[in-house]
Amino acid sequence: MAPDFWQDSAAAQETMRQLTRLRRQVAIWEKIGDQLADAQELAALGDDSLYEELAHEVEALTKTVHELEFRALFSGPYDDEPAILAIHAGAGGTEAQDWAQMLQRMIIRWAESRGFKVEILDQSPGDEAGIKSTLMSIEGDYAYGWLKSERGVHRLVRISPYDASSRRHTSFAKVEAWPDVAEEIEIEIDEKDLNIDRFRASGAGGQHVQKNETAVRITHLPTGIVVSCQNQRSLTQNLEVAMKILKSRLFDLERRKQEAEMTALKGEDVNAEWGNQIRSYVLHPYKMVKDHRTDHETGNTQAVLDGRLDDFMEAYLRQRVGQPV
Repeated sequence: MAPDFWQDSAAAQETMRQLTRLRRQVAIWEKIGDQLADAQELAALGDDSLYEELAHEVEALTKTVHELEFRALFSGPYDDEPAILAIHAGAGGTEAQDWAQMLQRMIIRWAESRGFKVEILDQSPGDEAGIKSTLMSIEGDYAYGWLKSERGVHRLVRISPYDASSRRHTSFAKVEAWPDVAEEIEIEIDEKDLNIDRFRASGAGGQHVQKNETAVRITHLPTGIVVSCQNQRSLTQNLEVAMKILKSRLFDLERRKQEAEMTALKGEDVNAEWGNQIRSYVLHPYKMVKDHRTDHETGNTQAVLDGRLDDFMEAYLRQRVGQPV
């Protein structure tokens, strides 16, 4: 109600986003309070004919409590933020690029099944099939909290559809994820540290082919981080999105450096992600998806590739807080 609340539009919008998140959290506890009151009233009546209704109330309460218990796994400071996710094909040419696109489809299907908003910010198509890389924005409740479980190298073993001799191939693709916190942090970026390239956005051709240089690629010289964006309508919009992603990546880089330093102080080994697959997807000679961090596995490979990732994500989250997987 402050008269000057909307004078700073960016700060006001962030406050409203926080308010929306808090309202959702409060609503859950208010719902539990109502359910508890209803159950207590039914139990106090002592009427055996109401037993079935009381059992239904207890079942609903139990389900809600389990949901809250799971929410407690999202204990990271940025778990409730939107996520920026990138996928890069590893060595292996067309086979690896096809695998990168399969991973993209898997994650998009998982996100859409939860009602999350997915936007492809940048994408590099493969030479013959698949994609070389992709950059996506994913918005939804605890998007980063969920998707941080997918960071690392994913390994695929299958009979390659691109091999005329039908031989078995092993392919790798790397997934990166970081919280989208660019609007909430202050990071000073010196323009002298940036190399900005402009180029024509790739399209399907015909009347929709881009005739102007609206796509942007930014290289942060001190760190070597490269960010590109081409899916917005104008050069200015693409530049704004690319700078936002760069800020988030620089913030995440610094945060993970601090985490690595703390881990080293504790006397634990810090393993590089690339070259250490977090999960294997085997389609031949047998079918199995196995997460090497938690040992969680399933033989229903098609369901996983269609986006059924919750069990793997939950196993990872529970391990992170020392709970049984």
